[in-house]
Amino acid sequence: MDLVIFLPLLIIMGAFMFFASRRQKKAMQATIDLHNSLQIGDRIHTTSGLQGTITGITDDNIDLEIAPGVVTTWMKLAVRDRIESDTDDSYDDDDATPAATELTESTGVTDTDGLKKD
Repeated sequence: MDLVIFLPLLIIMGAFMFFASRRQKKAMQATIDLHNSLQIGDRIHTTSGLQGTITGITDDNIDLEIAPGVVTTWMKLAVRDRIESDTDDSYDDDDATPAATELTESTGVTDTDGLKKD
């Protein structure tokens, strides 16, 4: 009788543990794949929040240039993620986005303080 009461609880706990361990294994494999795919010239974040460019790689360590001419050595395990470079980072303030242009044309508001331009 007692087994019948605890059986659903045991099944639920077993399923939770199975899915939790699966998620952890996937995350660990993603980290291993990241560490194996690092290349010289990649921009990365470390687990402590430092950003740098990889200038050298060994089996267990990487050399990071954190400022022009300043190179430090880190364990590969300290790499949290790769910084993906956006090719459209150069935003020119003189260029107005289409949404901003439409808003200006429809409302007549051109200043950031909400005043109409006469």
